[in-house]
Amino acid sequence: MFTGIIQEIGTIQRISPGQSCKIMIRAKRILKDVAIGDSVSVDGACLTVATFDKAGFQVDAMPETIERTTLKYLKVGSRVNMEASLKLGDKMGGHWVTGHVDGTGKILNTEKAGNSIIYEISISRELSEYLVPKGSVAVDGISLTIIECGEAAFSIGLIPHTLQNTTLVEKGIGDHVNLETDVIGKYVRRHLKGSSDGSVTEKLLRESGFI
Repeated sequence: MFTGIIQEIGTIQRISPGQSCKIMIRAKRILKDVAIGDSVSVDGACLTVATFDKAGFQVDAMPETIERTTLKYLKVGSRVNMEASLKLGDKMGGHWVTGHVDGTGKILNTEKAGNSIIYEISISRELSEYLVPKGSVAVDGISLTIIECGEAAFSIGLIPHTLQNTTLVEKGIGDHVNLETDVIGKYVRRHLKGSSDGSVTEKLLRESGFI
């Protein structure tokens, strides 16, 4: 489990394609408390540390993971957002992020708004059902607040701190990003589909454990 608060930007050192793609990532902060078997979010995709040394760590990515995420676009020198898995007692600064990427979207437009940048990102109709204005979404592993959303796209805003400490500012129109919708919204949607008339009632919320 992660929070969507990026801890470090890593750099791809080596990519070894195969049945299980091996990706070596140069890192510093992540290495301070790393162990083999730990989970690390790489651009929002939860990957397992296979080996590490003083300069970085290696992860293995299965073909399905590569195909369903933006990992397939990585090359040597690419920069990636990284976050170590949440530990008991850690601050919860973003929102619950599982690292299980739901799909990818494409940046449709960017627009400056004061000292921030507004990004409009495409999304499949299936995933758009889990988005709500002022709700949460993870974009390349970054916990962000949705400004507006529709059936085919949504918008988010990046403040200066996020622009300076993540790789999203390096991406432009036409580039792809990993998307993970809010896990709480997924459970609510699942239970709504199971209700007789699709309405939210106090009984339904209580039975589902939300109150």
